[in-house]
Amino acid sequence: MESAARVFARLSTDEPITNTDVLMGKAVVLGGSLAGMLAARVLSDHAESVVIVERDALPGTAAPRPGTPHDGQLHTLMHGGRMQLRRLFPGFEDEARAGGAIISSPYTIRAYADGVPKVSDGTMGLISSSRPFLESLVRRRTLDLPNVKVLTCRARGLEFRAGAVTGVRCGADGDEWTEEADFVVDAMGRASKLGDWLERDGWQRPAMRRMAIDIDYATGYFRRADADPELAAAIAYRTPTATPPRVASGAITAIEGDRWLITLANYGKQPPIRDVAEFRKLCGELPPVYREAVAGDQLGEILPYHQADSRRRDFHLLTRFPARLISVGDAVASFNPIYGQGMSSATLHASALSEYLRSRPDLDAPARRFLALQRVVVDAAWQISTSADLARPDVTGPYPRGYRLSKWFAEQIAAASITDRSVAVRFNSVTYMRTHPRSLAAPSTLLRALRVNRSQGKPQREKG
Repeated sequence: MESAARVFARLSTDEPITNTDVLMGKAVVLGGSLAGMLAARVLSDHAESVVIVERDALPGTAAPRPGTPHDGQLHTLMHGGRMQLRRLFPGFEDEARAGGAIISSPYTIRAYADGVPKVSDGTMGLISSSRPFLESLVRRRTLDLPNVKVLTCRARGLEFRAGAVTGVRCGADGDEWTEEADFVVDAMGRASKLGDWLERDGWQRPAMRRMAIDIDYATGYFRRADADPELAAAIAYRTPTATPPRVASGAITAIEGDRWLITLANYGKQPPIRDVAEFRKLCGELPPVYREAVAGDQLGEILPYHQADSRRRDFHLLTRFPARLISVGDAVASFNPIYGQGMSSATLHASALSEYLRSRPDLDAPARRFLALQRVVVDAAWQISTSADLARPDVTGPYPRGYRLSKWFAEQIAAASITDRSVAVRFNSVTYMRTHPRSLAAPSTLLRALRVNRSQGKPQREKG
């Protein structure tokens, strides 16, 4: 059996997509989210036509989509996600830069652990922009394809015949009809109704796993004076303690429109951060780059957001599942947003769909090979985010088997990554979703981390 690390490496490749064949007539994607648009882009290579069913009118510009209260929060496209957008949309980064996004190098990103600046890995970069900006580019590039269109209506269920999905029941303005489909993708997000529909029609509902995280975010936008800043992004985090700090982590990114976008996160049932005076004061307690970023004019209100849990639906465990149907994006798994995995996970789901369809599968059988590929991505992101959340004293599980030992390994590698570039390269390659977490289990990585931690003195905090 092929290892998860090898599968992940193949899905996260930056090699161009080739050998695409048309396998179906019409594909239908439920939801115009980023995950839905990426699935539609992949399907455009393999279907005569692709219909995106979306209940709300999609904005034509970089405006928030309706029904997405988290749009204003910080969203980061990790290096792994960058690679997939390059594959799917050649020239994407040039377009993003022309629109005002910052294409950061590893030397314009700063990271701090308990106030101590971390060494640069010299390899990983980001696309720094707001989520609506990035989504608008993906949406435009996808909808510019001649065989892709949007149908504004509400999906109300699925039609089945001979063990396969054959259509989507739709409704709008009092009319109801069935949109015939040769393949259906659920991209309806965390609140997806697919489980209800499957159960109603005699299929199995996928089990859902939850981890309570109860984390709050506050995001502010501030005027940026430098159009080409030396700093493009920063992340500062504090080791979890029994008494939660007012700011557990802070992230900053330079975005389009000459703006800084700053998100502060906390946990432990603290009151939301809504006041700009408190926001600026708390940024002043972080490394100096945060104080400098909030010195400009405030642009709009401080935006609070609460997320109660991380969750995943285990479609791969179903013994009875219809053919010609899959789920992608948050409809499968959504994580603590502070780790920045959501958008990059969606791009890797698209990569898994592309590999599955390029293998010329039997579409009249359940898409189990796709589910196996997708599971590798979901497991990797779930391991990264839940392991970090379990370090908090207020998060009480569920703990995976071997958690104490794996936690010790992770702590050793994370500590060494603060000062040692070689360990930082390997550590960041995992957290930036370029390689699978199992790559950190290599004995050479652990031995180097132990040597670094034994030899180094206590790292020094950056002075403000």
